[in-house]
Amino acid sequence: MPIELPSRETAAGTQVLRRAMALLRLVTTHNRTGLRLTDLHRMSGVEKPTVHRILQGLLAERMLRQDTTSKRYYLGAAMYEMGIAAAPKLALRDICRPFLRVIADQTGDTVFLIERSNFDGVCMDRAEGNFPIKAFVLDVGRRRPLTVGGGSLAILSALPDLEVQRICDINAERTKDRFPRYSEDDLRRDIADARTRGYALKDVLEIPGVRTAAVPIRRPDGTAIAAISVATIAPRLDQHRSALVAGYIAEAVVAVEAQLAAEP
Repeated sequence: MPIELPSRETAAGTQVLRRAMALLRLVTTHNRTGLRLTDLHRMSGVEKPTVHRILQGLLAERMLRQDTTSKRYYLGAAMYEMGIAAAPKLALRDICRPFLRVIADQTGDTVFLIERSNFDGVCMDRAEGNFPIKAFVLDVGRRRPLTVGGGSLAILSALPDLEVQRICDINAERTKDRFPRYSEDDLRRDIADARTRGYALKDVLEIPGVRTAAVPIRRPDGTAIAAISVATIAPRLDQHRSALVAGYIAEAVVAVEAQLAAEP
């Protein structure tokens, strides 16, 4: 059968949809502080009048809201409503939440659940320990390339080499642009070390002096889908204590994977 090429109108509609989704992802990543029109224009690379028109449409549909004083954009009520409707019957976040709390109590540090979303790692949940110095590396909902961060490193360490290479190739430009300290050679060494050690240990690229330890979560078929990580100041994750913390995480991961295996 002949290939039916998309009409100009269809192609334009698809472009608008993709741009709207890109703006929503940017706001999701920075929802704690919000973003201004100029921020979204600069970060998306889309013309400012186009960004403004799309934002007005998203505001009208309650996908976004705008603070009247700061003029910053945040996720709207409709996003929350659709998120509840779209949530699976038993989400990984629901399974992991009590274990994150246990790890936070055991370590005193901040604990994160990172899920893989295609070529990104997304912070789905976190729990805070009682250690006075908090390492708020990620807000819930923040998305980063899967080549950045301790949780993502743990996921990569549990993937086949060909899949790791594909992820590195696709993420190369945006990782290099956003994270000047990133090095693929360093990432390769970190992956090899994580496979040997049994857990990932990584200094945070964005915040000097902060370190993370992480263990991957696998589905019953062995596919790595997420990771639990602990972040704190580097001196608290030296060689001895990092092994202790990773042990706490590993115990939780075993229990999480057992629940995943029991799900129909």
